[in-house]
Amino acid sequence: MRIRTARGWWTAIALAGAAATLTGAKLSPRPVDDLRIKRGQEDTADWLTAGGGRDEQHYSPLDDINDMNVAMLAPAWSADFDTNRGQEAEPLVVDGVMYVSTAWSKVYAFDAVTGAKKWQYDPQVPGEWGPKGCCDVVNRGVAFYKGLVFVGTFDGRLIAIDANTGKPRWSVDTIVDRTRNYTSTGQPRVFRDRVVIGNGGAEYPTRGYVTAYDAATGKKAWRFWLVPGEPGKPDGEVSDEILDRLARKTWSGEWWKGGGGGNAWDALVYDPSYNRLYIGGGNGAPHSHYKRSAGKGDNLFLGSIVAVDADTGKYAWHYQETPNDSWDYTSVQPIVVAEIKVDGRMRKVILHAPKNGFFYVIDRETGKPIAANKFVPEPNWASHIDKATWRPVEKPGARYIDKPFISRPGPPGAHGFQPMAYSPKTGLVYLPTSTNSWLYRPNVQSDTHAGLDLKNLGGMPVPENYLQALDPLTGKQAWRIDVKGYRTEAGGGGVLATGGNLVFAGRGEITGDFLAIDARNGKILWQMKTPNMIMAAPITYRIGGVQYVAVVAGAGGPSPLWGSSERPRERQNGSVYVFKLGGTAKLPPMPPFAGPVAPPPGPFAAAEVAVGKEIYDRTCGRCHGRPIERSSNVLPDLRRSGWIHDAAAFKAVVLDGALTQLGMISFADRINPAQAESLRAYLGSEAQKLAEQQKAGKPER
Repeated sequence: MRIRTARGWWTAIALAGAAATLTGAKLSPRPVDDLRIKRGQEDTADWLTAGGGRDEQHYSPLDDINDMNVAMLAPAWSADFDTNRGQEAEPLVVDGVMYVSTAWSKVYAFDAVTGAKKWQYDPQVPGEWGPKGCCDVVNRGVAFYKGLVFVGTFDGRLIAIDANTGKPRWSVDTIVDRTRNYTSTGQPRVFRDRVVIGNGGAEYPTRGYVTAYDAATGKKAWRFWLVPGEPGKPDGEVSDEILDRLARKTWSGEWWKGGGGGNAWDALVYDPSYNRLYIGGGNGAPHSHYKRSAGKGDNLFLGSIVAVDADTGKYAWHYQETPNDSWDYTSVQPIVVAEIKVDGRMRKVILHAPKNGFFYVIDRETGKPIAANKFVPEPNWASHIDKATWRPVEKPGARYIDKPFISRPGPPGAHGFQPMAYSPKTGLVYLPTSTNSWLYRPNVQSDTHAGLDLKNLGGMPVPENYLQALDPLTGKQAWRIDVKGYRTEAGGGGVLATGGNLVFAGRGEITGDFLAIDARNGKILWQMKTPNMIMAAPITYRIGGVQYVAVVAGAGGPSPLWGSSERPRERQNGSVYVFKLGGTAKLPPMPPFAGPVAPPPGPFAAAEVAVGKEIYDRTCGRCHGRPIERSSNVLPDLRRSGWIHDAAAFKAVVLDGALTQLGMISFADRINPAQAESLRAYLGSEAQKLAEQQKAGKPER
C-alpha cells in the first residue's frame, strides 16, 4: 500500500465506543446511533452514513473550501488498495477514522488525517463468484452503527465488523437460493437497530428482495419480496399480503421460472419523518415483457419505488415509474429525500432520476407524483408522463414485438448508479447523465439478456456523458458540462455539493480528472489529473478545523462496449485520494502505457480463428471487451496474455480453472478442449494483428 501524507496537524482519534486522545485531551466519542445520524448534517465534522445524512442528498454545508479559495486545493494523502477491479464505494468518516470498501468487498480503516492504515478486513469472497455478477465485483460502501461496520459481500453475506479491531462480530447469508446468480454490491443502511441489504442479479433468473436484520446480532427481522413467486407457494414473509392482494394480478404466464427480477441492489433510504424505508425496484428478468409475462400486466414492483414500514417491512405505498419494463429500466438509482417549495408551500418529497430518462418528484407521505419531466432530450420509448394517470405514454414499436427497436436510453440508462446531489442552498439537483442507445431484437436469446442484442453494437452511437444542474420541479437545466468516458456510460462519477458554492465530481476512462465546479453556473474552478478514473461519489469532512474532500478511484465495471479514446495502460490498483487547502502530498504516478504485445508465432487457420471469434464473443467479451479491440486492459486484454503462447497452459486456465481465485473461472461446462484451442487461435491471431499495428506506428486508440 502506498501512503502519501501532508505536513500539518496530526490527529489520532480512536474508533467509536473507545476513549480517544487529541493533543493529550481525553475524549468520549458519542456513539453513532439514530440521534447522531439524524443530526449528522448539522454535525458537519463527519460523514456518518450514505449520502452524508438520512436524506442522502450528498450535500454538506461545509464551506471552508469554497469558490474563492478552491484553487489552493491539493492532495493531503492517498492510499492504494490491493485490488485492481472496479471501485465505486463512498467512504464514511467517523471520529477521525475513514472506513471504505473496495472491489471484492474488502474493507479498510484509515486515519482520516494522515492516511495511516488502522486495519484491513478481507471477507475472502470466492473467485468463482465473480462471473455471477453483470458488472464487476464492485462494492458501493459500508454502514456504521453503534461501533460496528457493516459490509455486504459480493457473494451475498452481510458481515458486522468491530470498528475498533477490524474483526468480524457476526455474519449472515442473505441469499435464499444459491443455485441462482445473486450478488450483493450495495451499501447497507442502518436505522432503529436494523441493518438492511438488497441484492443484484436481475440480468439472470433471480427474484429480488430486501432483508432487515438485527444490527447487534444478525437475526432476521423481516424480508420484503419485490415480485410475487410461484402461485400457491407463499414466502411466509411480510410481503405475502401485498403481493397476493395487489402485485400477483399484474403478472401472467410462468414468470417465476425466470425469476421475475425486481432486484433492489442499492437504493434503500430511511425516512425518519414517517419511519419508512424507500426501496428502488430493479428491472425484469428476462428483459422482454413478452418473454417474461406473456406481454400482460404492469409487473409490480418492477421499476418502482416501494415504501414500507421500517420496523415491520409492511407495505405502505408504491409508485411504478416504468410499468411492465422491457428495457432494463431500473428504479434502483439513488433516492434523495428533501423538502422543496411546491405551489407556495414546503412539501416533503422524494427526488429520483431512474434509468428511463424522466425525473420524478414524489410526495413522501402518499407516494403520489408531483412532477415528472424529461432529463435527457429524447427518451424515445415514451413521449411524456400523463399527468392524469402518471403513467408513461409509450411510443409505437418501443416493445420490439415484431421488429427491432433502438431504445434511447439503452440499458446503461440515462442515469446509473452514480449518486446525484441536491443542494438546499441553490435548490438545484446535480445529476450525472448519459444519452445512449441500444438495439433490441425480437426473439433474440443470449446467455443473459432475452431480447437484448449484444452482438450488433457497431452501429450504436457513442454515448454523450455529462453532468447537469436541474431545477427538480420544472426540469429546467441550469447548466451542463461534458464528461467523457466509455466506462461512465451513465454520466461520469458521483457528485458532492457543498455550502462553499461547489460541486465536486470525477470522470475519466482509464485515468481520470477530479473537478471542483461552481454550483451556480457550471464553471470548472479547479481540476486535477488523477492516475485512475473516478466512478464513485466524493465526500467531505472536517477534523481539527481543516476541511477535507475524499474520493475513491478505480476503473472497472462491465466491458467497454463503446471503446475508449484513451491509450491502454498497465493495470493498476484502486486508491482513495484526499485533498485539503494547501496540501503538500502527491498522488500516485500515472500508470505506464501498456507495452508492446508479444504474439505467439502461429500460423492460425482461418476456419479455426472464425470458430474462436464466435466463442470469444459469446463467452469472453462481456468481461474482456466486445469486440476484442475495445479492450482497455482494465480487465486483462487477452491479446497480451502470456497464456495464449502454450496450449497446455491455456487449457489449465480456461478449462481447469487455474485462476479461479482471481475471478477467472473454468469454462469447461461451456466449451470443450477443441473449442478452447480455437479460442486460443483467435486470440493469437488478434495478438499478431495488434503487433503489426504497433510496428506500423498506428495508435491503439
